[in-house]
Amino acid sequence: MDWVPAQEALRLNVTGHEVSLATLPGRDLDRWELLELAGSVAATPHLWREHVAYSDSERHYVSLYRDAHVDVWVLCWTPSNDTGWHDHDISSGAVAVVEGCLVEHNLAVGVPSLVTDVPAGQIFCFGPEHIHRLVGRDAGSVSVHAYSPPLWRLGQYTVSRTGVLRRRSVSYADELRPLDDMIV
Repeated sequence: MDWVPAQEALRLNVTGHEVSLATLPGRDLDRWELLELAGSVAATPHLWREHVAYSDSERHYVSLYRDAHVDVWVLCWTPSNDTGWHDHDISSGAVAVVEGCLVEHNLAVGVPSLVTDVPAGQIFCFGPEHIHRLVGRDAGSVSVHAYSPPLWRLGQYTVSRTGVLRRRSVSYADELRPLDDMIV
């Protein structure tokens, strides 16, 4: 399956979404449907605007929708917010940046992480094998995330200065924070 990585993020389409919260197909979504759903929710501010809040000490996030096949979140970011290295276990995801800018780091072995700015108006998606970390670049950044199947567990990674990589399984409800001593 070809995904749309952050380096090739698409322009967020604000009209004509075939998949929305009102038209979910009752099954797990494919990559294009995830993009459509995240884009649809992002283009409907009344679904997420009231949940926007910021904190430098912890990332603010709210579940907007959850069923057996999909979940949708709004996440709020400041430059102090960093997820640390993580994967999404068995879930695929799509991220639509609606305000500000996020920075995605892709874990690379033997070289610095691949760094991509994702400004407002961009959307990307990834499969369950994707390992990344997200950081708020701008104060007041907001993103909409859609996952299918819904998140239950995530893998959170530590990378020591000696390069040892370890994965720890965490609940989807836990706030992701950096666990390692590796500078991104």
